[in-house]
Amino acid sequence: MSSLVDSFSRRIDYMRISVTDRCDLRCIYCASRFEAYSHDDILRYEEIYRVVQSAASLGVTKIRLTGGEPLVRLYLSNLVRMLAGVPGIEEISMTTNGTLLARYAEELKSAGLKRVNVSLDSLKPGRFFEITGGNKLADVLAGIAASNRVGLQPVKINMVVLKGINEDEIIDFARKTLTDGWHVRYIEHMPFENSTSQGNGLVSTAEIMTRIEEKLGKLVPHKPEAGNGPARYYKLPGANGTLGFIGAVTECFCAGCNRFRLTADGKLRPCLLDDDEIDIKEPLRRGATTEELAQLIQSAASLKRAQHHLNEGDIPAGRSMRQIGG
Repeated sequence: MSSLVDSFSRRIDYMRISVTDRCDLRCIYCASRFEAYSHDDILRYEEIYRVVQSAASLGVTKIRLTGGEPLVRLYLSNLVRMLAGVPGIEEISMTTNGTLLARYAEELKSAGLKRVNVSLDSLKPGRFFEITGGNKLADVLAGIAASNRVGLQPVKINMVVLKGINEDEIIDFARKTLTDGWHVRYIEHMPFENSTSQGNGLVSTAEIMTRIEEKLGKLVPHKPEAGNGPARYYKLPGANGTLGFIGAVTECFCAGCNRFRLTADGKLRPCLLDDDEIDIKEPLRRGATTEELAQLIQSAASLKRAQHHLNEGDIPAGRSMRQIGG
């Protein structure tokens, strides 16, 4: 059992690590005006390894690699292999936009990656370009197929539902659980002050579920095979795949939060939706011991607040999603 506990007695055993702020797409809810970090700003793989060692000593067992887009960082499989060898780490997963997955899926699986979440907000090439700024839908679909083929499963497809932009595809994604066995997760759009989609409005998970049931039938609650997140899972009758719903704005799931984040530039961030951070890069680079790093991690956990206040209009302003790591 994890000995890493926050001020509200929540045990923390899950760490999300952003390995880069760079990305090969420019999604409208993630892109921002901020300049990219310099090479020296970003934590080296050896430094990430040391932080994970300290986190594992406190009971962290699960790691998720994020970005920006993690696969634009060279030799990511080397980091996966390093982290897979840390005593106490039971699972390494990754969130990706999928554009480079077909190239690296087998290599990542061999290195120790267990599964992937793929961000995909449209099945229509033109709209995919509108949302992401890239003509790479075919690459993403190839990456999903490659991940399933090599066993990076379950592959979860994350769709951010954007009001007036892609909400008409909710049913198309749901049908994929029937026809292709996809595991789809609908995510409420979280407004960040620096995103270009900040003022679009919200399609709630309750509304999404209602639309699906009106078209495709009753949703049956389902217990997921794997995962640490806040999604509620269901199945449609006859589906091999699942439907998950993440009400990031309308359904505050903070009471069960078991995670914290490490940003690409070496900040420990207790919450995605709060601007509190603790610098761990400077102590790392001046030679802090494993025990000293563990103390910083515990300090970060102690900063976790009871809950976020997105539904009250309290929008994070310090960083963009691309800088934090989704």
